[in-house]
Amino acid sequence: MFEIALLSPKIPQNVGAIGRTCVCVGAKLSVIAPTPIDFSDKKLRRAGLDYWRYLDFRLWESLDAFLAQNPIGDRDFFFTTKVDRPYFDAAFNAGDRLWFGGEDTGLPENFWRAYSDRALTMPMKTGFRSLNLANAVSVAIYEGVRQNYAEFCSER
Repeated sequence: MFEIALLSPKIPQNVGAIGRTCVCVGAKLSVIAPTPIDFSDKKLRRAGLDYWRYLDFRLWESLDAFLAQNPIGDRDFFFTTKVDRPYFDAAFNAGDRLWFGGEDTGLPENFWRAYSDRALTMPMKTGFRSLNLANAVSVAIYEGVRQNYAEFCSER
């Protein structure tokens, strides 16, 4: 239904939980290096439970390698804490790609600024930095499911 693109994630448990969410909604997961995660790590497998074997997953060696085969189009959305446009103002379609950065850095500013018309945020109270990465992905992907619920149900 969607593709989640994670740029330089650092925490195996987050990627495991995101993978599990992707399986549950029929989404694809692309992890783009650099990342310190060992994808045979038991923390990753524990967070993803037995769902991991069902995941449509690909690990990319670099952003350049990913973009060479997956150019950014008008259905890519970029999640950051640095903008004011809330994610619920976007109209998501099946097949959209949702981008998230690493837990410690987020998406690089020059990257999301290049597509600022599709940069989205999750509103939070003033003084707080960000949501947990796995939670943020879940919020975004389930908003996409909500908006495309009839199509989601037809694919189950």
